[in-house]
Amino acid sequence: QVQLVESGGGLVQAGGSLRLSCAASGRTFSHYTMGWFRQAPGKEREFVGATSWSGSSTYYADSVKGRFTISRDNAKNTAYLQMNSLKPEDTAVYYCAAGRSAGIESPGYRYDYWGQGTQVTVSS
Repeated sequence: QVQLVESGGGLVQAGGSLRLSCAASGRTFSHYTMGWFRQAPGKEREFVGATSWSGSSTYYADSVKGRFTISRDNAKNTAYLQMNSLKPEDTAVYYCAAGRSAGIESPGYRYDYWGQGTQVTVSS
């Protein structure tokens, strides 16, 4: 069992930056692919990006590539989503997820555990 808690969301102006954290419980954090997803009001959940269990491989959606960076610190059981050059269309609830058998390009249904989400609002 893995419990995930996101933090770091908030209100930021367009062009600004935020760093989200995803703290995981359990001793097997390093066994899981960690993914980030987001869901805007009235829209379906969207894949943002993911990192492999070691952090050596990452994969991003085209909409965030070059602006967002995913990393992880297995010693701290924490994954991060650094978001730069934020745009109003990045406004959403952001979720982290852990998947034992998920690859870095896997869709959401391959993930086993989800956090409660954190709101990110980008004003124009």
